[in-house]
Amino acid sequence: MPDWLTGTVTANRQWTERLFSLRFSAPMDSFKAGQFVRIALDIDGDTVARPYSLVNAPGESEFEIFFNIVDEGPLTPRLALMKPGDTIRVADRPYGFLTIDEVPESRHLWMIATGTGVGPFISIMKSGDAWRRFEKVVLVYSVRTATELAYQDEIAKAQTLHDEQLSFLPLVTREPLEGAINMRVTAAIESGELEKQAGITMNAQDSHVMMCGNSAMIADVTELLKSRDMRKHLRREPGHITTEIYH
Repeated sequence: MPDWLTGTVTANRQWTERLFSLRFSAPMDSFKAGQFVRIALDIDGDTVARPYSLVNAPGESEFEIFFNIVDEGPLTPRLALMKPGDTIRVADRPYGFLTIDEVPESRHLWMIATGTGVGPFISIMKSGDAWRRFEKVVLVYSVRTATELAYQDEIAKAQTLHDEQLSFLPLVTREPLEGAINMRVTAAIESGELEKQAGITMNAQDSHVMMCGNSAMIADVTELLKSRDMRKHLRREPGHITTEIYH
């Protein structure tokens, strides 16, 4: 069980009716870009906690999480109502292995996200490790509607700083959007459109794929990549696919 620290909310940004970013300060240990932390509230006499990836880069003075409201969940509807000055509980240390230092040597890094799963990849792009290690970094960000494409300022800044390295591929599945691919991640891979837009292929020789988001997407893409002789990465057996499953 974690030791709980007191965090103080500093900002609450509402992106859409159901998408929010919560910023907070807390005396938490340092973390690696891509890791997550457990956030909790005391609800009806119980401590209700859930894991959330950190969006901010290591070294920033405040922490940030990106979440969507789960109607039947006890925690997210309350987090969405929080105001600056409110307090939350924060686990005393971060967790997770969706980090660049866990990725074996590769030329190209693919980061595939659905919905709020983009959070850890924003953190990775804001830190320097990926740009030092990989020739090409591809961010695939799939949402249902254009309004759900959050953190566009941060992505645009990364494109400005790393134009030769970064390919940003937004996928919007339920409506057409100029500049976006109008299909699901699996369909974009099967059709070849994702690789066509990126200008590189996804292969076992020089690619590593990190995924975060919908568990069905992660399972389906993993199966597709198996047909390309790509396998899950383990410390004892280096591979090509890294995922974070904490729910």
